[in-house]
Amino acid sequence: MNQNTVIWIYVVLLLVGGLFGFFKAKSKASLITSSISAALLILTAIPLFQPGVSRLMADVIMALLLVVFSIRLAKTRKFMPSGMMLVTTVVALGLRHLYF
Repeated sequence: MNQNTVIWIYVVLLLVGGLFGFFKAKSKASLITSSISAALLILTAIPLFQPGVSRLMADVIMALLLVVFSIRLAKTRKFMPSGMMLVTTVVALGLRHLYF
């Protein structure tokens, strides 16, 4: 599994999480945030930038998402969906750096 595979899987899960937030809580913010984050991550997965720049951009975006999901989890104290996305982000970041 390479870094781009991890990114693509994470993008799908991110979009599913945004859709889940939208349909369950009618949260347009979840849908918009997940769509923008997914689009930015897709840009890091396609060869537009140098590999080092793409890796750094993906890490920064995912780190920002960690902060967002942590704040939402602390605010709501409900594991779904922000806690699940927090765990998913940690796993994705770990997998990206575990083998590469």
